[in-house]
Amino acid sequence: MNINLSSHFLQLFISLTLLIGLVKPDPEPLQDYCVADTKSPLFINGAPCLKPSLAIPSHFTTSALAKPGNTKANQFGFAVTLTTLANLPGMNTMGLTMARVDIAPNGLVPPHSHPRASEVTICLQGVLLVGFVDTSNRQFTQQLKPGDSFVFPKGLIHYLYNLDSRKPALAISGLSSQNPGAQIASRAAFVSDPFIPDVVLEKAFQISTKDIEKIRRNLGG
Repeated sequence: MNINLSSHFLQLFISLTLLIGLVKPDPEPLQDYCVADTKSPLFINGAPCLKPSLAIPSHFTTSALAKPGNTKANQFGFAVTLTTLANLPGMNTMGLTMARVDIAPNGLVPPHSHPRASEVTICLQGVLLVGFVDTSNRQFTQQLKPGDSFVFPKGLIHYLYNLDSRKPALAISGLSSQNPGAQIASRAAFVSDPFIPDVVLEKAFQISTKDIEKIRRNLGG
């Protein structure tokens, strides 16, 4: 191998190493804490910090997850309540989010993904059927009873289903980003703005135009 070729490989290796080092769910904090200044007009990746001397205990606590969500607000029968910088400013730069997940009897948190976070879910009430699908289309699924936990890897499609037809279910989730994002697979495919062309959906799902219209109508599109 000549010197020039060796030099190119070395540059490529260094570049890849630097890129891998930069690919992290959230930036690392540079201080003990960075209480979010939610009134700042600045738009940055995260939120500006209050002066540490202005931090108080209430910045690090919230009751946002204490109340049940409205599971009748959508056709799937679920509600997710999140901690945010607005209700928990002390979580800024901590790289985490907590979520309360309420699921009606036979309700479903439909297949979805979090592009910026892994998730661990703890069943607190009811019996949940949960699962995720990896990039080789292998499904990992499990029934959860109160006290059981399950991990969903970052970016993979997953779901939660309440197996009880009479009682609601409750779970608490922790996600490894303060802004994990969420994309419901069915809504992304059928009720995007603007719509994905029908011919694309017909070929992708092997369905007809009438099927597409029905699905969009059922999803509120």
